[in-house]
Amino acid sequence: MTGGRPVGSDRRPASLIAGLIAALVAMVLVSGCATAAARATHEQRQAQQSAPVVPASLSPADGAADVSPRAAVKVDGGSGTLRDVALTNAKGVAVTGALAPDGTQWAATEPLGYGGTYTWSGTAVAADGTTTPLTGSFTTVTPTRTVRATTNIGDGATVGVAAPIEVQFHRDLDQDAKAAVEKSLTVTTSVPVEGAWAWLPDDEQGSRVHWRPRQYWPAGTQVRMTAAVYGVDMGSAGYGAADLSSEFTIGRSQVVKADVTSHRIVVIRDGQQVLDLPASYGLETDPNRVTRSGTHIVMGKAETVLMTNLAYGYENLPEKWAVRISNNGEFIHANPASVGAQGNRNITHGCINLSLKNAKTYYDTAMFGDPVEVTGSSVTLSAADGDIYDWAIDWSTWQSMSALSS
Repeated sequence: MTGGRPVGSDRRPASLIAGLIAALVAMVLVSGCATAAARATHEQRQAQQSAPVVPASLSPADGAADVSPRAAVKVDGGSGTLRDVALTNAKGVAVTGALAPDGTQWAATEPLGYGGTYTWSGTAVAADGTTTPLTGSFTTVTPTRTVRATTNIGDGATVGVAAPIEVQFHRDLDQDAKAAVEKSLTVTTSVPVEGAWAWLPDDEQGSRVHWRPRQYWPAGTQVRMTAAVYGVDMGSAGYGAADLSSEFTIGRSQVVKADVTSHRIVVIRDGQQVLDLPASYGLETDPNRVTRSGTHIVMGKAETVLMTNLAYGYENLPEKWAVRISNNGEFIHANPASVGAQGNRNITHGCINLSLKNAKTYYDTAMFGDPVEVTGSSVTLSAADGDIYDWAIDWSTWQSMSALSS
């Protein structure tokens, strides 16, 4: 007998048995994975079926009335997405809007008009693919009257470092309206500038709010003021008629140092003295003639101004190279009649007098918003001296004059 496996034996090599076992284990694993995947899919379907279906919603809703033109106008797709959303006015003109990248929300990107009817259209698509049309309409408020706003600095202007921004409203606003308006006002600058809005008394049967920096503007600053007052409810005064904006530049820094006891004016430009001129200020013995101490600003200028003060015996007296620094009659101007006192005595009726030559030299450098710092006199600049006395108010008081300060 030879050695080896007997003929007819059914024994298998060990390697073959191991392979069969591995195959069986693999089949069990695959089967288990398939079962787990099927179970996960089933559970996911159950979760989808059991999750609450949130319908799309419109804002403003169907039937809404007296909607503010600045109200949030949007569609929320709920648990689905949106398709072909549109909001059109009575003339069929569509309101500009944008759909979110995931298709779940749409929002208008422009304000609505007054007294209009707006209609929704589009489709909401649910997670299971079913669709629901977007329908409905609403109306916007029709104001009984509107409020106009203007500003003192126009687009493209270049102004001095003490220039305040003024927004004037042609109707009187109550405190609530002022607060609503102030929330719509913004000032943006090319460099950081601390500043604040303050409401000042108004003699024109309207309301006015000024913005000024805490300290003088940095030279060269680019400024944008925006008054987004269209659609703002201003109470009994009405609704804002239109938005207002202005973009302007702060020019070089020029400051006039005007010490009445020195009988001179000194002009500092960008930190360097450029002029030192003999002057005559207001007569100190008469309170009505005192040149007011405090920071004035250049408000305007004219080659010739007709000056009148009947109490002191002159009317329509032409004066040359006149730079206005307040609305109480104070100018820096030429006065040949006072040349003998210039540099020696103060004899004027409140103005700062220079010679013809020196007045022209200064006049050519003056710009709206330049500060004129008067010191050394016995009467202080105040609200009684006209509409621009912003720099006569200390910073904490100025901040308290905001309608939003409380």
